[in-house]
Amino acid sequence: MKIYKTQKEVEKDIKDGVLDCKNEDVTFECGIDIDADIVNARNIKANNIISGDINAWDINAWDINADDIKARNINAEDIKARNISYNAFCNVYKGIQCASIKSTRYNASKPICLDGELEIIKPEDEEVEKAIKLLEEKGRLVDGKILKQD
Repeated sequence: MKIYKTQKEVEKDIKDGVLDCKNEDVTFECGIDIDADIVNARNIKANNIISGDINAWDINAWDINADDIKARNINAEDIKARNISYNAFCNVYKGIQCASIKSTRYNASKPICLDGELEIIKPEDEEVEKAIKLLEEKGRLVDGKILKQD
């Protein structure tokens, strides 16, 4: 079992753009931001994965926040992503929020959300939501009305 506690520990093990886990289980007890391939890892378990792109065979995690997920199978507590592509199964306990979700296999299971629901959010809706939240934070939006600037 390899446990990484800092970003520097992870970077130290990257050789020629590859983090070689030598067929051992890996735990990240820190946030990481790496530009490397992870090879030979049998299981990667994480509480939160925040990434631009995740390409994997199997993902087991509590929360996944990513722009794009491409995986063979996904089992998670909660997924928030822009685009999700899966092979056969996509099962979550809570819910899925994404702009698109599709299987790459003809005979695949539809996404299953046990305690939540699948919510398709259009990217433009997401931008509008961000703008509304920013106006509210700045005190410029009250009860759905934009206040005049002084």
